[in-house]
Order: sequence, then C-alpha cells, then structure tokens
Amino acid sequence: MEVIATNITSPLGRTTEENYVAVRQGQSALRFCSAGSRGVPFDFCAAVFDAAPQFEELAYSSAAEALSHTVGMDLRRTVFILSSTKGIIDEPMGVTATRIARRLGIEEKPVVVCNACISGLSAQILADRLLATGVYDSAVITGVDVLTDFIISGFQSLKALSAQPCRPFDIERLGLNLGEAAATMVVVRDKKMAKGDGDFRFRTLRCSTHNDAWHVTNPHPKGEGAYRSLLEVGSDDVACIGVHGTATMFNDQMESMAIVRAQMTDVPLSALKGYYGHTLGAAGLLETIVTARALHDGVILANEGFSVRGVSGKVNIQEAECHTDGRCFVKMMSGFGGCNAAIAYQVGDDVESGLEREGAARLDVPTVQRRETVRHNKMDVLGKCVYDAVERLIAENRDNLSDDDIENHLSLIIFNKTSSVVSDRKYQATISDVENYYPSPSVFVYTLPNVALGEIAVRYGIHGETSLYILPDRDETVMRSIVEASLNDNDTRYVITGWVDCPDENNRECDLKIVKKQ
Repeated sequence: MEVIATNITSPLGRTTEENYVAVRQGQSALRFCSAGSRGVPFDFCAAVFDAAPQFEELAYSSAAEALSHTVGMDLRRTVFILSSTKGIIDEPMGVTATRIARRLGIEEKPVVVCNACISGLSAQILADRLLATGVYDSAVITGVDVLTDFIISGFQSLKALSAQPCRPFDIERLGLNLGEAAATMVVVRDKKMAKGDGDFRFRTLRCSTHNDAWHVTNPHPKGEGAYRSLLEVGSDDVACIGVHGTATMFNDQMESMAIVRAQMTDVPLSALKGYYGHTLGAAGLLETIVTARALHDGVILANEGFSVRGVSGKVNIQEAECHTDGRCFVKMMSGFGGCNAAIAYQVGDDVESGLEREGAARLDVPTVQRRETVRHNKMDVLGKCVYDAVERLIAENRDNLSDDDIENHLSLIIFNKTSSVVSDRKYQATISDVENYYPSPSVFVYTLPNVALGEIAVRYGIHGETSLYILPDRDETVMRSIVEASLNDNDTRYVITGWVDCPDENNRECDLKIVKKQ
C-alpha cells in the first residue's frame, strides 16, 4: 500500500507540513481548559481548537485537502474508510461517512472502523488488505474525533485524565490528555496508478493485530497482544517505534514489556501525545504521518514531556531529537477491548528493507495466566447479543475447533449499523441532568462497541483479531470482501463474522457464522 498524499488538521496546523514544523519546533497543542469548556463542569488539559469543530466538516476538509495533492486519481475504484472512536452520538456513523464520501466524489460504499484507540491503525490494515486483494485500487482513509462533553466526561469517569500536560513513559506521568484532530492518508495499490504532487511518500510493509484476551479496560501486564503484533512486523531494520504512549500508568508499562519481550529494547521510541494529546480515531493516522515525515528528514522526534524513564522495561526513549539513517519504522497502538495493532512502514521507495523477509523472532514459551471472568449481567445489549451468539456457535463447532485454533487462529469480525447506540443513550442520561450529574464509567466503557468483542476474547482466550466495522446498511458483498481479505492473514484459519445490530433494547438482529480458510 503506497501512501501518496496526507493531511493533518489539528490545533498545531492545517496541513501535514505545518504540523511537522510545529512539532520540530517543540510546540505543544496541550493547554488548560477551565470548567465549562466543552460542556463539562471540571477543569481539564487537552489539545483543542479555539472553536469547537463540527465532526463532518473536520473530516471532509482533511480528506479534501489530502486529495488536492494527488495527480491521476481515479475515484471510481476508491473506497472511503472513516476511523473514529465515537463519531457523532446522535447519527449512525455510516450515514455520516456516506455524506463525506459523496462530497469527495467517491461512490463506493464507505466503511467505518470503530476499534477504540487502535481505529486509525485498523483502518490502514483494512485498506492494505482490500487493496492487496484487488477489491479496490485506492482508498482515502480519514481519522477524526472531536472533544465533546460525552467523550471528556467518559474518560474522566475512568480516572484516566491528567490535569497537567501528559508525560509518556516518564516517572512522573499522571495520565493522558485528550486531543482533537483529523488526519488523512490517500493510498494506492500500485504507485503507477496515481501519485502525490510532492516527494514525501511511504508505504506499508507488514500489518498485524491481536487481542490481549485479558480484560476489556486493563492492558495485559506483559503486553501479550502488543507483543504478538510486534513480532509479526519487526526486524533489525527498524529505525524507531512509534509507541502508543498514552502516559497512563498501566499502558506505558505494558508497552515497555511488549518491546522487551520482542527484543527491541535498543530501538528508539517516539511518543507524540505530549504534542497532540490522545486524538482517538485520528491518532493512528496522525502519529504515523508525523513519524514518517520526520524519517524523511532523517529525524526521530523529541518525546515531549519525557525526562526520566518510569517503566520497568529498559526501553530506549530519548528526551531530545536525534538523527537516523534508517527509513523503516513501526507504529503500535493498544485500546479498550484488549485490541492491539502494529504496522511496519518504509519511507521513500529507494530502500530495500529486510522487514519484508520472514520474521526472525518467535513467540516465547506461552504462560498460563488468569483471565478476568466475564460478568454477563454487566454487559450492554450489544455485548450480550454477541456473547450469546458466539457461545452457541463455538459450542456447536467445538469438535472442529481445537484449543489452539480458538486461542491463536480465530478472529472476530463483526458488522453493524447503529454502533453502541443503546449504551450511548444510557451514558448521555448520566451527564444530561446538571442536578444529577454522575458520569458512569461502567456504562461509558460499553459506548465503545468493540468492547463487545473484547468480552468474547476474554471468555475464550482469543488472541486473534477483534474488529468491528460500521456500514451504512447491511451489505453482504462488502462484508464478504472484508472477511475474505482478512483470511490472507497468516495466523487466521477461522473467522466468526456476521451482522449484529441493536438499535434499541427490544430490537435486535444477530446473524453470525464461522468461516474457514480454504
């Protein structure tokens, strides 16, 4: 997958170059926001635009600006992929994505990737697969989230926010800051199909995604899913690792352990949330673009907010900018629902990379660890619906599924239209009444629809892919194309897939099946 054009629209700038220059100069978009800002009754620190942006306009303007830097693009075989953690609460994201696609001149049905914090990487993995199998010739991938009272109060309810600028991997880190932005990549299957009007380009080499199978909100203490993902994409040629680096106590520690287990402790780490905060659905795209742009100049960026290493893994994170001759890097991310993803990239097209050979590393000896027991009564309606259906499917096919198949070779790929709308309404009710303002963390978790798949992964110890896609409507052709493309993953032998949509408590549609690689 060749990246031929990009855009970043953030509080640091309206173009990729403006953002890159700002970061090189050490500028951070994080700032103090007083109570009342964005509708929340408490102070917080975040990276926000001066005026609250409109979700659709922010996404469209980023995608349109990126497309304006392409030459020879044929939109007839182009798919629009929208990455977002939450989108617009009162409208199905597939509807929003369709409007954006049509405004861009793209007629193919869009796909929305909603996999919590790894959505931006999941969207790139989806595009890479669909282009590799020839379903489309090109894709426009846009990640976006804006900070509303819904999102800010939700993360505050989880005790995840820091009132001070975040400090990824630092001993004094107190938590994450949120940020809002949009970021776009225009990608093609073959660089002969179209090109960008500049000389900055990069391409994907390998992609991987795995679940922790541990807990839907707490990362695995040894970074199991992140470790498995790193093993599949890493090699000695990596110039740097773009870490997730949320500056939360457990995530940074988990990432350091995954890097140690993957024997990549000498590789410099690049953490960008000290400049942008956690931009949610945009993060996987924005941080990849900035890291690639830096490597184009032979630079590994300074880690804003870092001073003294505060994780037990002896990872290589530096306070100051440094030079590199390398042109390959890895971007990794983790998220609620136990999902993890990693992608290896090459900057420029004049370097032959060892990343494309078979990975030299092997899984270390597996250890048996306690997994959290899923408490069915705490799940939302979407979670219960998926859980019950998958439990029946696995029970009916248990004679054909070994423990190894389930744990290491089974993926969950689910489609729906209305995301987690029932939980969205319930959570909105906890923040709508000023007199009874009590944001519920247990409800907020289930406003991330992929958490339903995380519950299944925990229940059965599934370390394969867990992905949730939102479509404008049920489309078997699109669904089949995505599942067939995912079966090209070397580890995947079986996929539990289908349509699960719960627009309200009493209206549920569930149709799942097991697909086997031929």
